[in-house]
Amino acid sequence: MDYKKTNAPTNTQTRDIMDLCKDTNNIYESVAIIGKRSNQIAQDIKTELQNKLKEFASMNDNLEEIFENREQIEISRFYEKLPKPTLIATQEFTEGKVYYRNPAKEKENLF
Repeated sequence: MDYKKTNAPTNTQTRDIMDLCKDTNNIYESVAIIGKRSNQIAQDIKTELQNKLKEFASMNDNLEEIFENREQIEISRFYEKLPKPTLIATQEFTEGKVYYRNPAKEKENLF
């Protein structure tokens, strides 16, 4: 997913708890789902950022050769301005874009 084009807010918002537990009927389960999705998003963003910053890695570790690279700074600033993974995950959950399943509930339905 392209997290750069998300419509998630960049700052925190007050949310109605009842909206978050519509699908699961359990706020704790909803928060666990959002938390796991948030970890996935954070890992994806971290990997993408590391891949972009690998281009700027110097092979020599001399302090004299280290200099500020303007492009590297701009890339870092862009990723800092992205919405936090928790906000992206919450937005995805409320829009119904997150697939989840609960094996314990599936087992109960079998009996």
